[in-house]
Amino acid sequence: MKEISIIMAAGLGTRMLPLTKTTAKPLIPVFDTPMIETVINALNERGVSKNYIVVGYKKEQFEYLKEKYKNVEIIENKEYLEKNNISSLKAAENVLGTENCFICEADLYIKDSSVFLPELKQSCYFGKFIEGYSNDWIFETEQDRIVNIKKEGTSLFNMAGISYWLKEDAAEIAKALDGAYKEHGHETLFWDEVVNRVLDKINVGVHPINLGQIIELDTVEDLLNLTRR
Repeated sequence: MKEISIIMAAGLGTRMLPLTKTTAKPLIPVFDTPMIETVINALNERGVSKNYIVVGYKKEQFEYLKEKYKNVEIIENKEYLEKNNISSLKAAENVLGTENCFICEADLYIKDSSVFLPELKQSCYFGKFIEGYSNDWIFETEQDRIVNIKKEGTSLFNMAGISYWLKEDAAEIAKALDGAYKEHGHETLFWDEVVNRVLDKINVGVHPINLGQIIELDTVEDLLNLTRR
């Protein structure tokens, strides 16, 4: 079945200053390859037909990707300065729910591209199991189904920056997104909080990955620690 991706690359990347003063965070190279290209390459290995990249900060720097990758399309998020990442998914609402869809953060280093290759029969978040306390986004599950998405938890699966949505579930998220946008205060929402509202309507699981397959790089220190290895 045809698959697409939405790659969210609009943010300021303030936690990686001073590098992001001149370069959009997803374009910072890791082992000579911009982070976002490790995501695109891995998706293309799977055979994704179209990669929609949602840009905002330093949007012009992403234009070369359309020439390098013939299946890349750029979508502009004009609200990235005023709103949280709910605005990036809203910017892509015309394609959300049209096909089975990956939603990916752009500031990831995909060390093992095979992480994208397994057959995915249900909507899922890619998750890395963290022993002990984590202050990151976590999943509470019941019988292999995610029932709550929140910050902080102990010995649970943590978000890994990648999720996969069956077409019908992505359409349900698109409807919830439209509803959330009508509410006062939606500006502060993460898009995952919108998903959390419809977990009773869609069947979402955790797709386990190994810790080293997808590496999230939040700070300059994270980048230096990785490249010094």
